[in-house]
Amino acid sequence: MRFTHYDLGPLAAGDVVQVHLNGNAANVKLMDGPNFTNYRQGRGHRYVGGLAERRLTRLAVAHSGHWHLTVDLNGLVGTTHSSVDVVRN
Repeated sequence: MRFTHYDLGPLAAGDVVQVHLNGNAANVKLMDGPNFTNYRQGRGHRYVGGLAERRLTRLAVAHSGHWHLTVDLNGLVGTTHSSVDVVRN
């Protein structure tokens, strides 16, 4: 599976990850380290997010730790470009 990966590093609970999309809708997933490993290996994983159809999506960090964000078109048609920034709490 092809995806764009952002290693966000350590984030605190309450921080907000802003994902900017330019193009088609995409699957946007914010995950901690263990869930990102499962995602990469095609196993079940938990995440915040899902199908993003707007140009700007905001995702709240659930708990402090090391976080990853992925953007993919799995099951979707088209192309999209993404960028990410973090608003610290």
